[in-house]
Amino acid sequence: MYSMSLLTPRRTEILTFIRERIVQQGHSPSLAEIAEAFGFASRSVARKHILALTEAGLIEVAPNQARGIRLVSLQAGNRQRAEMVELPVLGRVAAGAPIGPDIGLHDTLMLDRGTFHRVPDYLLRVQGDSMIEDGIFDGDLVGVLRSAEAKDGQIVVARLDGEVTIKRLETRAGEFRLLPRNPAYQPIVVSPTQDFAIEGVYCGLVRRE
Repeated sequence: MYSMSLLTPRRTEILTFIRERIVQQGHSPSLAEIAEAFGFASRSVARKHILALTEAGLIEVAPNQARGIRLVSLQAGNRQRAEMVELPVLGRVAAGAPIGPDIGLHDTLMLDRGTFHRVPDYLLRVQGDSMIEDGIFDGDLVGVLRSAEAKDGQIVVARLDGEVTIKRLETRAGEFRLLPRNPAYQPIVVSPTQDFAIEGVYCGLVRRE
């Protein structure tokens, strides 16, 4: 299994570009074509991304070939199949005080299923720093599995009075609290009179470069 940090949004875009070029033209793009397509200053920048995708086990590169990139579809023995899933980026979620959901299709990303411990239904972009002790930072894309229920201690995406936030869920004798993971923020105690719903549970994240 490769590190999640290797598969940044830019690298997923490059992988998608490679896949589409192979389907459309029957061969992979060269480093020069990748650099041109993504506005890189030189082929060495493209080579860095290709090396990361190779280390992630998603592609192979034949030596001494201008178009030597090959997709890895099935690896030998018990090694995991590199299966891709297309996920919608639906908007933003607050890691801080709750904000409006800003829901709407903003983008789509092709990601390896192994990026997440469970395959999410969609991605949300994090805004704020209340979850930094759980490794969730401003600008991260978090994977969310749709669910109206969650266990005590799980990281959830919750809707509170029409606004959306990501926090750890704490349940005590029927009372819900949404816990930040940054001492600068206070827990949110959910009142019985508030409109509260769990939208989904956290599955992992993709970090921008």
